[in-house]
Amino acid sequence: MNRIARNASILALPLFIGGCAATAQEALYGESLAGFGTVQAATRVATGKNAVWVQDRQTADAITSQVRGMVQGKTVGADTAVQVALLNNRGLQAAYAELGLSATDAWQETMFVNPTASIGVLGIGSPELGAFRALEGMIVNNIFALVTRDRRIDIADTRFRKAQLDAAVATLSLAAETRRAWIEAASAWERVAYLNQARAAADAASELAARLGESGALNKSGQAREHVFNAELAGETARARLAARTAKAELTRLMGLWGSDIEYEVPNQLPSLPKTLARVETIETDALGHRADLKAAALDLEALAKQYGLTEATRYETDIALVAGLEVEGEIEDGDRDISVTPNLDLEVEFAIPIFDSGKARMRRAELEYMGAANRLAEKAVNVRSEARTAYDEYKSTYDIARHYRNNVLPLRTTIEEEALLTYNGMITSTFELLADTRAKIDSVLLSVDAKRDFWLAEANLAPTIYGGRSGGATGGGGEAAAVADAGEAAGH
Repeated sequence: MNRIARNASILALPLFIGGCAATAQEALYGESLAGFGTVQAATRVATGKNAVWVQDRQTADAITSQVRGMVQGKTVGADTAVQVALLNNRGLQAAYAELGLSATDAWQETMFVNPTASIGVLGIGSPELGAFRALEGMIVNNIFALVTRDRRIDIADTRFRKAQLDAAVATLSLAAETRRAWIEAASAWERVAYLNQARAAADAASELAARLGESGALNKSGQAREHVFNAELAGETARARLAARTAKAELTRLMGLWGSDIEYEVPNQLPSLPKTLARVETIETDALGHRADLKAAALDLEALAKQYGLTEATRYETDIALVAGLEVEGEIEDGDRDISVTPNLDLEVEFAIPIFDSGKARMRRAELEYMGAANRLAEKAVNVRSEARTAYDEYKSTYDIARHYRNNVLPLRTTIEEEALLTYNGMITSTFELLADTRAKIDSVLLSVDAKRDFWLAEANLAPTIYGGRSGGATGGGGEAAAVADAGEAAGH
């Protein structure tokens, strides 16, 4: 049996010889961080932040310690929130695992298909030989797998490159969503802060109305008007607090925080408007040249084109096997038992006869899949152009609106309030006219807060529009949004 094993190994040697040395591709696919450099580079360009793929306990503990130092007892700015999310979000780590799976799939395609060995014993219990009459061995290898190996490796490599871009898109999407959540949270707490100030004025007005009612200077209708305004403002403040807590909870979720790590604060207000706007006159061209999701769609089309070529080349046959055999026979001469190995090499080729399945259905399916992917890519290119134009228009328009409230509406409301106070002190303006002007200013300030929030959301949306990572509506990003202060301008919540 040892002789049989040795000879069978010699017979199979040519089938293994091509896979003895690891190729450069194999070495790449086998790396624990295979393809992650592409994700890190895209993240740094689009957000200025670092992405980390956690694959062992030591790295996980280091990340946990780093995140804790960044958030516990701190007022977290937008940049810090984005970095924490990229380090600590478990869903993002799951996306990186998908990248690893794609690398292993590509690695698997670089390996030759293992041959199948079979051994048969004939004439067991033969009285002449006492044990067996003949022993046959066969080695079977799939010729089809060998012939199509290079094409399959090429397809797997294309899909692996697409997986890298998919992981980059997931990273940029998380960064965008986190920045947007931070803006929403800071804006919500800014609204709460101003409503608290307004509540103090409303409480004073309600108390004044009660005193005037006691003196007979104000009827019940006038008193009720001031009391209901105070009550409505209290309800609006409570609703604003709930919205602020909800916004902060969403930010906490995106950053992957729990337990004692949630003891952090966000600023009570957004930064002031910038003095000038960034000029991005080639935003459509930039988006078409840099969008990771658009590049991923193009690679998907490329992979389908290569798969289509493979399908066309193998439309009739999908399994061709080469069978090599070796026979060992036993003979008896003059009462002596003699076992000999037959040196003849028998070759057989096994293949399916395409009588019923001519491969036309597979060809048609491949063709339709390719056409669908081509149209989706064309549609995405159109959408990317539209998103880029819209994002820049929103960026400029929301800036003009927010600046209008800051430079025109609020100064006029402040002037009205100051003049009303002067005339009130001079007993020209009544108490009720002064309170009405105060109410009007509250509405204007809240509209100004909303306008400033809309601008920062639009500004933060520029980077994801160019580099990828949009997740519907206005989203946060990096790059130009760096002006959103990291330290915060006021005490936080």
